[in-house]
Amino acid sequence: MVTDRAWTFEATLWRDGGWRFVTVPAQASDEVDAVVGDATGGFGSVRVRVQVGATTWLTSVFPSTAHAAYVLPVKKAVRAAEALDEGDTVRVVLRLEGR
Repeated sequence: MVTDRAWTFEATLWRDGGWRFVTVPAQASDEVDAVVGDATGGFGSVRVRVQVGATTWLTSVFPSTAHAAYVLPVKKAVRAAEALDEGDTVRVVLRLEGR
């Protein structure tokens, strides 16, 4: 499935073990669910193209029952390129990627 649907939001960068994430807001998470339906990957993942600052990359968002929303992993290379650290507010543009 290919869509030009995009969501822009701000979220706080948080840590879980060695991983860093932002939580996709509930409304955007619900809209992603409505668009993708059952067409998810492993662990309920959804392929996305993400932009944070000047950095764009392909990744997946994952459903989190603890957050009642999708969570987006933010890899080390992105954090370094954008000078991001845990607790920072991040402006995210998230687009669904074709399947």
